Amino acid sequence: GRTICGLPDVAKLPLSEAPINLTGLGFNIVGGTDQQYIPNDSGIYVSRIKENGAAAFDGRLQEGDKILAVNDQELKNMLHKKVVELFRTAGDNVSLKVQHRLLPQNGPSSHRGDGDPGGIPLAMILVPGLAVAAAAALLWAFLRYRQRV
Repeated sequence: GRTICGLPDVAKLPLSEAPINLTGLGFNIVGGTDQQYIPNDSGIYVSRIKENGAAAFDGRLQEGDKILAVNDQELKNMLHKKVVELFRTAGDNVSLKVQHRLLPQNGPSSHRGDGDPGGIPLAMILVPGLAVAAAAALLWAFLRYRQRV
């Protein structure tokens, strides 16, 4: 078979099975107007990144991050169950607007006074659940093939 960049033709790889979790985005959330995680803050926060889930493979979302929007829908003043339902119906590719938690730093901190929280960058994060799982499956198959050769 033909090779591309040294990789064997996929059709020639030995067939083997491995469980791959394709359900969900791979993280848990806390918060909402009815379940405030932080006093006087009804925001939605990442409480846990599930091992081997889409978010863990992607690597950009971290525990403690505040999720500001899902697919351009702001999460302000929403019930926890409403946000969970929003995630469940979001589709295969989910765009998250995230405020990363501020990590403790040594030295003086500055505040610009313009409403911008300074050291907390905003990021648009794309968590492509199926694409990440497919890439992981191909990598796994390639590594299994290399072990047998």
